[in-house]
Amino acid sequence: MLRYILKRFAIMAVTLWIIVTLTFVLMVTIPGSPLNEERTTNEAVQQNLKEHYNLDEPYYIQYFLYLKSVVTLDFGPSIKQPTESVNDLLGRGFPISFELGIATIVVAVISGVILGIFAALKHNGMIDYLAMTIAVLGISIPNFVLATLLIQVLAVNLNILPAATWSSPMHMIMPTIALATGPMAIIARLTRSTMLEVLTQDYIKMARAKGLKPWKIIIKHSLKNALMPVVTIMGTLLAGILTGTFVIEQIFGIPGMGKYFVESINQRDYPVIMGTTVFYSAFLILMLFLVDIAYGLLDPRIKLHKKGGES
Repeated sequence: MLRYILKRFAIMAVTLWIIVTLTFVLMVTIPGSPLNEERTTNEAVQQNLKEHYNLDEPYYIQYFLYLKSVVTLDFGPSIKQPTESVNDLLGRGFPISFELGIATIVVAVISGVILGIFAALKHNGMIDYLAMTIAVLGISIPNFVLATLLIQVLAVNLNILPAATWSSPMHMIMPTIALATGPMAIIARLTRSTMLEVLTQDYIKMARAKGLKPWKIIIKHSLKNALMPVVTIMGTLLAGILTGTFVIEQIFGIPGMGKYFVESINQRDYPVIMGTTVFYSAFLILMLFLVDIAYGLLDPRIKLHKKGGES
């Protein structure tokens, strides 16, 4: 296990380095400069700003400075908000984005699993058709479209939920629904199909023959195996949720990391772009690693062993 973990950490480090490199290449190849919109036309002032942010250095020097900032976890000050460091922006925005992401994952997994179980137990019945209709709609409607509809119906027409900002639990409801609907639909369809397969297995028939209660058969014997494909796709779902928060945060005016990331791209704020990209990439890579570990713990058939010197 230790050898496997060390190997994975090495792969994670290489992956993060590739992401950092590609991000830097994209930043420097796009025409323009983050100082183009500065009001001053004084060449001396412009030159001083370039020197302060190392924009006058050759690209390879800038690249190594970015690598140094990644290693030291110090991304320096924002170009557009010089009184704020990138670390301060990350520290202020990430807890909000993390709270939204956790709420989304919890709602998506719980509702998707429950919907999939009921659909499997009532196969080809009204509940099954209704659940799969909800799932198809959830997959088909983009989260930003659903967010707009929720604001129009629940905030504008009915006036039962606040439309924007992030200051109370009530403000969490619409963004969470908008983000969780798509993953919930995928989990529901996957849980339904795997549950239908699991319920036909011999050990389930044996459990029924022994007279075990239906809820015990489902929770103790069926659900664990039915959740294996769900755990497998959690990495992809996490990526979709994390990147989806950028758009949703803009729509609902949530002061999370998505707000800073979108603004930094529009303003060519290199330190903020690099800081948010590295932070989110590292967080996502770590989550994928934890999903792999969880997959091995849930499935006892997956073992790490040496074979020909490899683990």
